[in-house]
Amino acid sequence: MNKKEIIKYFYEVVVSKNLLDQVADYISPECTVRAGEAIIPLGVEGMKEHLIDVKKTYPDYTMNIIRQFEDHDYIISEFIMEGTHKGDWLGMKATNKKLSFTGVDIDKVVDGKIVEHGGAVNTFETLFQENIIKPS
Repeated sequence: MNKKEIIKYFYEVVVSKNLLDQVADYISPECTVRAGEAIIPLGVEGMKEHLIDVKKTYPDYTMNIIRQFEDHDYIISEFIMEGTHKGDWLGMKATNKKLSFTGVDIDKVVDGKIVEHGGAVNTFETLFQENIIKPS
């Protein structure tokens, strides 16, 4: 698989189907998360913990990559994430609503594995549209 295909498969299959036993096939043990200028160690176990936590809130969530761009080792993926809000999150009680979020992931792939991950999800747009949070 090329870099775009690796990223697409990881998110649309491994993440969407919660195939935790395959995470190490796509995530480097040295994987970090880039949040602005901060670089945070993540590794395989950190990625698994993140996926487990997201599935607690949205147990049926899936990701669909709609566009990708490649710049050397970096793959930028625009996605739609959909899932039913079944768990409490950031002080918000479960609504049992099927929610759809858009976002962008930026992943660095070296030797077939993700070594750096970053991005953003447009969480608040969806939460406002669905009246889960309201401006004061």
